[in-house]
Amino acid sequence: MRPQASYFVCATPRTGSNLLCEALRNTGVAGNPEEYFWDDTLAAWYRQWGVSTFGDFLGKVFTEGSTPNGVFGVKMFVGDYLEDFVKNLRQMPEYSDQSVSVPRLMSEIFPNLRYVWISRRNKVRQAVSWWLAFQTKVWALRADHQPRAAVMVMQSVRNTDDHPTPKRMPEYNFEKIDSIVQEIIKREAAWQDYFAASGVQPFSVIYEDFVLDYEGTTRRILQHLDIDIPAGADLSRRELQKQAGPLSDEWVQRYLQEKQTGWQPTWHTVGVL
Repeated sequence: MRPQASYFVCATPRTGSNLLCEALRNTGVAGNPEEYFWDDTLAAWYRQWGVSTFGDFLGKVFTEGSTPNGVFGVKMFVGDYLEDFVKNLRQMPEYSDQSVSVPRLMSEIFPNLRYVWISRRNKVRQAVSWWLAFQTKVWALRADHQPRAAVMVMQSVRNTDDHPTPKRMPEYNFEKIDSIVQEIIKREAAWQDYFAASGVQPFSVIYEDFVLDYEGTTRRILQHLDIDIPAGADLSRRELQKQAGPLSDEWVQRYLQEKQTGWQPTWHTVGVL
């Protein structure tokens, strides 16, 4: 059964998108946004839901990702994540027309589609968080330490032989963090290109502001999505815990010091800075 309204939580890794999706799930009226379309997890989802085709899988996603009021939510990443999803869709006869643009295709599949875009001001902290999570394989930490079914599916893939659980402490690496900073910038630019091609203005959430006004941000998103807020709803409920700590702070400062060592203005900034 297709929902009546839908939205994408558009993100790059380590922007607080898990926290945002949790806030929206906890309202009980804004769907159940998860990373349903990560290509590496499809086989695991197929097994869990007992489906064998992408069409059946998509139908199950609509069911699992929707709340009783007909609102559907899903988290999306630009790049190979979105590209793989589109590739799988194009193999279905009803969506095989290559002349249909990706934004239009999304609008055809997801009824009354809207976009919520979450980003992070501090790209260095985001990159450090990404590099730490990549090494530790801990992408989300709940207070009760009990992962949801969707998280268990993703962890079952991330902890395979190709992505083993680490046996040693994570290590600082300037080159890795620096490359991730650049990757974040490229992915954010790709999302902006997508929004421009869609002719839409997403509802923008800044992580640093969101964590300071968790309930207020959630309320404004619901209003933007035209979702009625239930009387007496507790929008402050939160299970996910902050993962950053002293090690993150140390790496951020170390990266900034190394990045700026020997830095000199180039010709086009002399007299400007």
